[in-house]
Amino acid sequence: MIIRQLCRRQGRALFGAVRPSFQSRYHSTETETVAQISQSTDPIQAVQPKASAEEQPALSEQFRNLTARRVRFNELGSQVKSAYEPENLLRSPPGPSDITLELLLASQSHLGHATSLWNPRNSSYIFGIRDGIHIISLEVTAAYLRRAAKVVEEVARRGGLILFVGTRKGQRRAVVRAAELAQGYHVFERWVPGSITNGQQILGHCELKVVDEFDNELPRYKENVSEQPVLRPDLVVCLNPIENEPLLTECRAYNIPTIGIIDTDADASMVTYPIPANDDSLRSVAVIAGVLGRAGEAGQKARLQQSRTGKLPYERVSMKKLMPDSEGSS
Repeated sequence: MIIRQLCRRQGRALFGAVRPSFQSRYHSTETETVAQISQSTDPIQAVQPKASAEEQPALSEQFRNLTARRVRFNELGSQVKSAYEPENLLRSPPGPSDITLELLLASQSHLGHATSLWNPRNSSYIFGIRDGIHIISLEVTAAYLRRAAKVVEEVARRGGLILFVGTRKGQRRAVVRAAELAQGYHVFERWVPGSITNGQQILGHCELKVVDEFDNELPRYKENVSEQPVLRPDLVVCLNPIENEPLLTECRAYNIPTIGIIDTDADASMVTYPIPANDDSLRSVAVIAGVLGRAGEAGQKARLQQSRTGKLPYERVSMKKLMPDSEGSS
C-alpha cells in the first residue's frame, strides 16, 4: 500500500508540472523562427555585406580606369633597350666595323684558363690574373680579330675557297652560318685525317661545280673537270685548334694559311693568324665566327662588283689550262 500511494503521488506531480507548459504554449502569442545560415566558402564574403548592382561599376568604366592607370604608370621603372638574345648572333651577326671592347667583354672573350694550364707563348696576350684565372687583353683580341677579318675578306675577294671548321658541341650553327655568309664550306663533325694530304682517295668521289665570274653554274664543263685533282682550301678558319691538330698539320704541309681562336692553354704557333680569345664560351665563338663570316660576305660582294666592271681580281681560267692533253692531241 505504501508503494502504490507513492507512485500515485509522483505521477500526479509529474503530470501537474507538464500540463501548464503545454497550456502556456498554446495561449502564447510568440512565434518561433528558424534562420538558415548560408555556408560560404569564403568567410570574408560571409561577413562583408554585398554591394548592390547600382554600386558595382560597369565593365566599360573598369576598362577605362585600367587604361588610365597604365598610361599614368607606364613611364615608371627602367626600360631595357639592348637586351641580349642568343639568336641575334646567328640571324644578324656583327661585322668587322662592330668590333668593340664592350662586345668582346659581354661575350666573355677575356676569360682564359687556370694559371696552371697556361702556355708561355701566350704571355703577350695575357692582361693579368684574377682568382687564379688568366685574363686575356681585349685590346689585343680586337686588333687580331680585325686583322683576321681583313684576311678573310681579301681571300673571298680573290675568289678563294674558305673552310670553316668547328667540331665542339654547340658550334655547329655558328660554323654553318659563317660559311653561308662567306659562301665557303664548313665541317662541324670530326675532321677526317688525310682529307688534304690524301684528298684524292678520300674526296675523289665528290663532284666539282664549275661557275663563271658571276657564280653562274656551267654544267657543260662538268665532264671536262671530272678527272681533275681535288681542290684544296685557300684559307682554313678553325674555331677549336686544340682538337683539330691533324687539320692544322696538314695545312702547314701544303702552306695553307689558317686562322684560329687561341686560348691561354693553346699554342699560338699552331695557326698562321691567331685570335686570342675564350674558345670555351659559345657566345665568344659565335661573335668571332660571325665577324669572319661578315668579312667574307663583304669580300664576295666586292668580287662580284669588280666582275661586273670586267676587272677580275684573279686570273681567268681557260679550258686549255685545265686539259693540256686535249691541246696536244689536237
